[in-house]
Formats: sequence, C-alpha cells, structure tokens
Amino acid sequence: MSAMTLSRLSERQRILSTNLVLVLALLAAAAASLSLGTVAVPLGAVLEVLTGGGETIHRFVIHELRLPRVLSGALTGAAFALAGCMMQTVARNRLATPGIIGIDNAATAFAVSSVVGLSVSIAPPAMAVTGAAFATAVAFGLAGANGTRGYRFIIAGLGIGAIAGAITQVMLTHVAIDAANAAFPWTVGSLNARSQAATLALAIGLAAGYGLAIALGPSLDTLQFSDSVAINLGTRLKRVRGLSLCCAVLLTGLAVAVAGPVGMVALLAPEVARSLSPPGKVPLTASALAGAAFMVAADLAGRLVLSPLEVPVGLITAIVGSPYLIWILVKPSPRSTP
Repeated sequence: MSAMTLSRLSERQRILSTNLVLVLALLAAAAASLSLGTVAVPLGAVLEVLTGGGETIHRFVIHELRLPRVLSGALTGAAFALAGCMMQTVARNRLATPGIIGIDNAATAFAVSSVVGLSVSIAPPAMAVTGAAFATAVAFGLAGANGTRGYRFIIAGLGIGAIAGAITQVMLTHVAIDAANAAFPWTVGSLNARSQAATLALAIGLAAGYGLAIALGPSLDTLQFSDSVAINLGTRLKRVRGLSLCCAVLLTGLAVAVAGPVGMVALLAPEVARSLSPPGKVPLTASALAGAAFMVAADLAGRLVLSPLEVPVGLITAIVGSPYLIWILVKPSPRSTP
C-alpha cells in the first residue's frame, strides 16, 4: 500500500473520528437540555418519553417545551456555523462570518419590519433571507474589485451591520409596545419565541444548503490556495464563490428568522472544527455539528444560569465568543483560513 493511500486512509479516519466526537457532544448537550431545568426530568424518564411512554407531566415538558427548543437550537447552530465556514473559506479570512460582516443584523432588521407591521406582509423567514441577501450584495459592491477578499469587504459589512442595527432600534421605538415585544426576540437572539413555520423552513433550507455545501466541498478545498493555483486545479472561482455566498445567505437568513442574530456561533464552531480536522480540508460537516452542539449547550446555560429567569442564548454566545474573538485578533492561528 502506497504512502499516499495510507495518508488518505488516515485522513478519512480522522474526519470520521472528529465527526463522531462532535455527534456525541451534540447528543450529550441535547440530553442535558431535555433533562435539566426548573422541572428536572431524569434521563431514564426522558428515554421513556422519547419512546412513547412516561408520565404525563414529563411528556408535556419534553414534547411541548424542551424537544422543539433543542431541535430549533441544533438547526440554527448548524446553519450559522455552516454559513460561517463557507464565508471564511470564500473570503480567506477567519473574521468573515455573517455576524461580523452585518448579514445577521440586516436579516434581523428586515424580519423585524415584518413583525412590527410597517406595511410589510411578507413572513419573517422570507424577509430575513431578503435582508441577508441585500447586505451581502451591498458589502460585495462596496468592496469593489476585491470582492470578498481583503478587509475592505469586512469593513463594509461592519458598517452595514451598524446601520441595520440602528434601523432596527428606530423601528422598535416607534411602534406600539405589543409589537415591540413581539419583535424583541429577533434583536437579542433567543429560542424562546421560535416559530414552527420558520423552524420548518430552516430545516428544509439547511438540508438543501448542506447538500450544496458538500457538493462544493472539493472546490472549497482549493480556495484555500491562491487564485492561480485554484484555477490550475480546475476550480471555477466565480461559480464556486457565487454559489457559496448564496448558500451562506440562505442559511443565515433562515436561522435569523428562527432565533434572531445569535453571534459568535459562525466564528467559534468552524474554528473548533478546523482544529480537530486534518489540514487542507474545509470542515463543513464538523462545523455544522460543532455549531449545533454549541447552540444547544449555550441555550441550556441560558436557562440554568439565572433560573428561573432566562438569559437569551445570544447573550451567552456573545459572552463565550467575545474573548475568543479578541484572542484571534491578538494571536492569529497558523492553521486559520488564509
């Protein structure tokens, strides 16, 4: 057996091992989230409920309160993380995530506009996707010839995000208190007021987006090199970048429609996945799994840390992720996306 074959087998084993570890982490976070809370449900009782049995109170707590929340958290975390991984790869910059370049805030502003009733009748998921696409297009246009490469794209995105955030606050201060309360979850990042329709749309969009990401995987691997090398390897750069950005926009918009602008998931999860995965490969599946586990765990922490009060998941992820963002800026990792 040649050395190259052995290297490929070792690489595949590491990828499988990484994904298995992250699946176990997700299952552990989900089990803890289903079990812990104001009403504690033993793990044995959780299994009984999930298999169709259990006490009435336990069935109500699991099926009506916690299981939908865990599923929404896993879906949004996976969507944010997968979008972040693809954008980092396309831009060749670890900071190029939907939250940092303003896509989250723009999606939130558009979603809030439909909730507070500013003569907009389109559903929040569609409005959020529209806002995400609008922010990406504007940032791309302002970046000029550099496209998604370089810091000009990120700076443009930061400005767009700041403007979108200000617009959201202006809308909330000029509507009735009931409308503002209905829109509030989209401004802080929360799974408490999730919509079943938005969650279903996210599940469908995530399945489609993940399929597209996996199809683009080999081409995304080549984007880690210079443009000339990628072209020589047969990569159609404009097509790959365009499809990747469209996928990231769709995932971000649908995730924001469910949970609001949950920051740092798109930054942290790909970093964790990249550190566990073999070099030279874009860890798409690992990023999605890490994002799902991180989101579910953060939501659980938000429910428990000040129980019976609830801390929005967006605040938890910001508290955890902000120091790491500072660390990235101070000490870049040699294994980061170029």
